[in-house]
Amino acid sequence: MTQDKIDPSELEIVITRVFNAPRELVFQAWTEPDHIAQWWGPKGFTTRVTELDLRPGGTWRYVMTSPEGKEYPVKGVFREIIPPERLVTTDRFDGVYEQGTDLPQEMVTTAAFEDLGNQTKLILTTTHPSVEERRKHEEMGAIGGWNSSFDRLQDYLENKMAG
Repeated sequence: MTQDKIDPSELEIVITRVFNAPRELVFQAWTEPDHIAQWWGPKGFTTRVTELDLRPGGTWRYVMTSPEGKEYPVKGVFREIIPPERLVTTDRFDGVYEQGTDLPQEMVTTAAFEDLGNQTKLILTTTHPSVEERRKHEEMGAIGGWNSSFDRLQDYLENKMAG
């Protein structure tokens, strides 16, 4: 099957989650460094924001650190920002990972935030340049990693709402 005959959905990983927080707060949690550092990355990881220029064409770079101290830098460029509805960025791994790790190439990540009153529905769509690249991303644990991050985000939002 040639690349132009592929169903676009075969290039995507889509994760949907409803958060018990208003859309404006969820959007802030995605776009402000102090918030991002509190939840980004799987459980047990810490994250530092080394760059965040929130404008179309602006760059971002985060470094996730595993419980063992291994760093996993990621970076991208903001393509579209519609507060508090939508963020579209490129997303790529930045740096050296374990030898032999076949990292996926640059992908495009779209975060759509739907207002449900006191809740927010987030639809995260990661679009890859090929089915093979999507497979690589899945095999390295992208779905589990995002879901673990979203569990942390829910806890963080609940604490913000309670405080």
